[in-house]
Amino acid sequence: MANACGVDFGTSNSTVGWSRPGVSPLLQLEDGKVTLPSVIFFNADEEQVYYGRAALANYLQGYEGRLMRSLKSLLGTSLIDDQTEVMGKALPFRTLLTQFIAELKRRAETAAGREFSSVVLGRPVFFVDGNEEADILAEDTLYEIAQSVGFRDIDFQYEPIAAAFDYESQIEREELVLIADIGGGTSDFSLVRLAPERAKKADRRDDILATGGVHIGGTDFDKYLSLTSIMPQLGLGSRLNNNNEVPSSYYYNLATWHTINLAYTQKTWLQIKDIYRDAMEKDKLDSLLHLIEHRSGHWLALKAEEGKIALSAELETQLVLDRLVPAHTLTLRRDEFDDAIHKMVAAVGSTVANLLRDAGITADQVDTVVFTGGSSGVHLLREKIGSLLPNARRVEGDLFGSIGAGLALDAVRKFG
Repeated sequence: MANACGVDFGTSNSTVGWSRPGVSPLLQLEDGKVTLPSVIFFNADEEQVYYGRAALANYLQGYEGRLMRSLKSLLGTSLIDDQTEVMGKALPFRTLLTQFIAELKRRAETAAGREFSSVVLGRPVFFVDGNEEADILAEDTLYEIAQSVGFRDIDFQYEPIAAAFDYESQIEREELVLIADIGGGTSDFSLVRLAPERAKKADRRDDILATGGVHIGGTDFDKYLSLTSIMPQLGLGSRLNNNNEVPSSYYYNLATWHTINLAYTQKTWLQIKDIYRDAMEKDKLDSLLHLIEHRSGHWLALKAEEGKIALSAELETQLVLDRLVPAHTLTLRRDEFDDAIHKMVAAVGSTVANLLRDAGITADQVDTVVFTGGSSGVHLLREKIGSLLPNARRVEGDLFGSIGAGLALDAVRKFG
């Protein structure tokens, strides 16, 4: 059995892998499941902290408190050194991340029945687009947090490379593979030569032809589905008596996971009440105020995510918004969703095209595209990537587990 573990701290979900002969490497982290949603809920009624599915359940049951999600998105930004109010106290965002990763380590060690002092941490190709200094800061911050929770030997691996290692353990011949890892916060790609013989090498740098990524992921798709189809029900795009639009900033905050709580401040409440007096469609602002009063912004973001997932499989879906006043049943259509995200998908496509160009590889040389990450099922995105590599075989990896499993394999190579 390996001495080290691999930790995939994800924007939406996290996993921990530990390599053992003949056993799945992914450790069970919550209720027999190998994923732990990257969520913290501070339950003010019980004065307790909940993680993962239990955190979401507490929030949706209506307990008073504070829900925090998409914590990984803070890495590399100025917000990491800011703080937020939790149960009447100022809590630094850095401390929030530390609490979650400490809990992830604790659960992994409980499941494994042993302590882990060595770890390979997954990281996106770019934490922050086009800003090398911020990217270095993000990795340094994650390193410091890992140290603070008890890891002594720490290394990093690109998440799509980890997914490549997992896929490599399942093949019988050499392949040139594009790993498409579409996560909650980033879309990351690696072009790698994989083979059973190559897997035995300690140093794989020569097998990695190119890596690339862009800070676009599932939470961005959720956001623009919400802004296009849901937020107009609450007044986005509606007019004031002077024919100006109702300010959009409130809706953008509500549609973005790590800024939802900004909508709950007294300042925002008073501003919207002031705008309400001049609103031409007061019924929509009534719905917005009700949503904010009952702190249902995170519920609405979860409904947007639910709609995105449904549209990955269906051309049309019904979204029941029963916490709005009045309650709505909204019809979501894939073509409207595609229109909302087409610019982001085009940017992802450009990242793939640039990756191939930089590697000096033509599309017909790529044998396989492996899709992983929870948002790789988005239909327009998958079709865009597929169109760039029309002759490549399409393989769906473990959407939530392949990175953690690959990190476990990398941990064996690096730490034994």
